[in-house]
Amino acid sequence: MSIQIISIFLEAIIVLFCLFAAIQKKKIYGYGFALTFFIYVFYDSVRLFGWPVNESILYIGFFLATVSAFLSAILMYIADDSRVKNGKK
Repeated sequence: MSIQIISIFLEAIIVLFCLFAAIQKKKIYGYGFALTFFIYVFYDSVRLFGWPVNESILYIGFFLATVSAFLSAILMYIADDSRVKNGKK
């Protein structure tokens, strides 16, 4: 098994954990991280298996993954920061 396949598999597991955090733990930023890693799974799968996908779609997808991770990181920071300010640490 190649390292790239292992990486895709781990990225897919991360998607599931992020969805779990979003749904069960009510962490909204989990959806953003799930989207980010879902796009990574798609991007890496296209590259590995040579699927015929337009390069523009891949670039846009990768950009959306970056924006999603950025916004999710901000939401995670704000959520953790608000607990500290409210004395719920």
